[in-house]
Amino acid sequence: MKQVTAILLFASILCACGPKDTPSEKTDANTPQTLVDQSATESAAEEEKPSRRATVNEETFERLSAQMIERMWQLFPTWAISNGYYKVASELQVPDNHYRRAVLSFARDYLNQFSGFDPQTLSAGARTDLALIINFLNQTIWKLTEFKPHEWNPADYNVSHGFALILNTDYAPLDERLRTFSERLTKVPAYYAAAEKTLKNPAAPQLILAIQQNEGAKSVFGESLESQIEDSGLSPREQEQFLSRLKAARKAIDEYVVFLQTMHSKMANVESFRDFRIGEEQYEQKFGYDIQISMSGKSLYERALREKDRLHLKMDELADKLWPKYFPDEKRPTDILEKIHKVLEKLSLNHATKETFKAEVEKQIPELVAFVKEKDLLSLDEEKPLVVRTTPPYMRGFAIASINAPGPYDKDANTYYNVMPVAELADDRAESFLREYNTYLMQILNIHEAIPGHYTQLVYANQSPSLIKNILGNGAMIEGWAVYTERMMLEAGYGNFEPELWMMYYKWNLRTVINTLLDYSIQVKGMTEQEALDMMMKQGFQQKTEALGKWRRATLSQVQLTSYFAGYMDIMELRDEIKEKMGDAFDLKQFHETFLSYGNAPVPVIRELMLAKLEEKPLDEL
Repeated sequence: MKQVTAILLFASILCACGPKDTPSEKTDANTPQTLVDQSATESAAEEEKPSRRATVNEETFERLSAQMIERMWQLFPTWAISNGYYKVASELQVPDNHYRRAVLSFARDYLNQFSGFDPQTLSAGARTDLALIINFLNQTIWKLTEFKPHEWNPADYNVSHGFALILNTDYAPLDERLRTFSERLTKVPAYYAAAEKTLKNPAAPQLILAIQQNEGAKSVFGESLESQIEDSGLSPREQEQFLSRLKAARKAIDEYVVFLQTMHSKMANVESFRDFRIGEEQYEQKFGYDIQISMSGKSLYERALREKDRLHLKMDELADKLWPKYFPDEKRPTDILEKIHKVLEKLSLNHATKETFKAEVEKQIPELVAFVKEKDLLSLDEEKPLVVRTTPPYMRGFAIASINAPGPYDKDANTYYNVMPVAELADDRAESFLREYNTYLMQILNIHEAIPGHYTQLVYANQSPSLIKNILGNGAMIEGWAVYTERMMLEAGYGNFEPELWMMYYKWNLRTVINTLLDYSIQVKGMTEQEALDMMMKQGFQQKTEALGKWRRATLSQVQLTSYFAGYMDIMELRDEIKEKMGDAFDLKQFHETFLSYGNAPVPVIRELMLAKLEEKPLDEL
């Protein structure tokens, strides 16, 4: 299938036509004035026709977009719930062949309809929505017909997230939510039966993750739920029905886990797992759909190689500056990587304990809020709750920390900042983890995940007038913003320009770069685990626990690890471009708030919108 990315579409649809030919103002002296007036009237009428057509076309586009979204929620109810759309909360689609045919039909039908729009008759906002829609529909078709993760990724099958959202989100009284939960339970056995029938030749990392996370899923359906049922206002008959369905759901999950464990044992004996590496062709296709920037995965990889070298030189300068303070009686190593490593190791000894790690994370959030306010970097909505919690069992095994934010339909629901349960780690693993996420890096982590990173950006995204830009969010923009805020906060004076914090920042930023190198090298170039660990630990200065976790993550996903570097570089370049155009009139807060106002759109899309607006009026009026 021909690869179509939103950025390529966007480039074509924003290519403005040349100025329209206008009737000559010169008239023949022998022409009666009434005929001139009539000609002018007809010309004016002709000029109005495209405008009327554009208005009708825009309205038709908006109606079709709204219709597509409603259909999406019927097909993807868990996705709907995560966006705060609860009308379909009782639904659970069974992932069988019939369902996949329905999704494929949906994507092809709407692709055909949306391809009929002339982008030049749409407003800038609608044109960019159209680009995102077409990218999403093409990506959906590609996944179902070519990539086919439903056949080899058993971790895609897990019912727990939607159920957990129903229980933990106060969008309706508890009794009503329990009835919805009960109705949804009826499809769980069929859901896992379809999963078992669909899986053919799974990849080993995905198989192991599926076992872990589905075992964790049992926590959603555990004894605490039975207590909620018993204390609820459900009738005895409803409670009995609920418990019966709950028992069947637990059995289905248990049987799926056993099915996966048996499959793993059989395949391990003959080493017949599918290769988790997807190869260059599929990698570039997935990169195009997921990242949506104006370069290939290979080009980004080559850029990351150059950036790694630049960061090493920056860190070498700081290591020289810090060496006399921490090693006054020791000669500096001649090897710059060894010198940097020794300084970082010394700084890493300053960390929380495994019992206090989560509390230290919580403690820092108000400090970040105060700094953003003091420096007037952007407006914060303190009415939007942020809850720091230990990562639920059904979500563990992928990331150290993450954000679960409410969607545009339920903007006031809690945002959860999930933190790895460090207290549960063995002492040696905990020490390695805590050295990695030391006092300095913990601050960078909290900027990235919370203020003014993911949490702040997603609050702004929920205010965007475009549902499409929010729902079909671009991962490179979302991750890129979080990475951008790390540097922006330090540039604004967070940490009082302490060289220790900047040293650790560069180590953290180097991780972003190495994520790209790691992802491409593993998926395309066949990098081994030992080669990956060597790069992360020797060139990225990562602790072994962090490096092992990242290796696992890089085998579980493809392309996603490049989103941090791709988005960050695009945002930095956009800021520089706007700065140059505005000169002394540039205002950082206005830039941030204007950038975030466009929701989760790809950075190249936001760039075109911001530059178009800048031509019309100053940034502070956008």
